[in-house]
Amino acid sequence: MAALDWSQCAAVESIPGKRSGAWVFRDSRTPVSVVFENLEVGASIDEIMDWFHLSREQVVSVIDFAARSLDAPPASPVPPAAVVVDAHPLR
Repeated sequence: MAALDWSQCAAVESIPGKRSGAWVFRDSRTPVSVVFENLEVGASIDEIMDWFHLSREQVVSVIDFAARSLDAPPASPVPPAAVVVDAHPLR
């Protein structure tokens, strides 16, 4: 699966030197990854909001962005591999 282009999500930012350039919630040091890691192990959105001091809007924004990104068509189709035909068959 291709990586998401988080630069298209208004709720997050990546600043060199801030959390090693990881994608974090805008104006925070909280990595976006905490939402998905915690959802994966069964945490609720309310728990994530409480534990990481995030608003519902922030959490839902990144979840919606990730979900919409799964529906997006590929940026450019990959052409089929060229077929090489040998003009000199073996005898």
